[in-house]
Amino acid sequence: MAVSLKRRIILASRSPRRQQLLREAGYSFEVIPPDEEAECGFCSGESPPQYAARLAYQKAANVAQRIKTGLILACDTIVSCDGRILGKPQDEDDARGILHLLRGKEHSVFTGVCLWDYPHFDPNIQVAETRLVMETLSDEEIEDYLRSGLWEGKAGAFGYQDRLGWLRIIEGSESNVVGLPIELLQQMIAGIEQSRPTEMRD
Repeated sequence: MAVSLKRRIILASRSPRRQQLLREAGYSFEVIPPDEEAECGFCSGESPPQYAARLAYQKAANVAQRIKTGLILACDTIVSCDGRILGKPQDEDDARGILHLLRGKEHSVFTGVCLWDYPHFDPNIQVAETRLVMETLSDEEIEDYLRSGLWEGKAGAFGYQDRLGWLRIIEGSESNVVGLPIELLQQMIAGIEQSRPTEMRD
């Protein structure tokens, strides 16, 4: 079912998974991806939620420079395990190391969500966390997955939608693990719609 909004959603992401989640949730949107420099690296002293929130804001701010008005949605998803922040792997060797770290362990997926009713209001930035456990994979299973290439462009070198039997959610949103916590987004959109003056809702 389509969701009726008075403001157009501008998705600041190239991710086909986020686009699919938005469509399945009934939202109409257009895509304006941020420039690559909007995704700068880790800052010393940042916690995983702070890191995800900052990158989500940076992506939204980058897109805001190119539009006059709109409801900007920007996200950044990271994985945290054993105190390490795991983003997208740089290459296959990096992905291999990440998967060896994650196997058999509990870890968390954090997605920073920036929803910005631009230029009328300040950006609303929130973070969703999902706790998971990865099965104790064999070296052969990891190598087979690496050969598939499915790890490319995915935080934590793995996609929840790729091998559903390999990950078990302990607590939190399933859509968050894919890259966009729909439940949180719905709450944030409802808050923006309620906070807008009556004359701006028409």
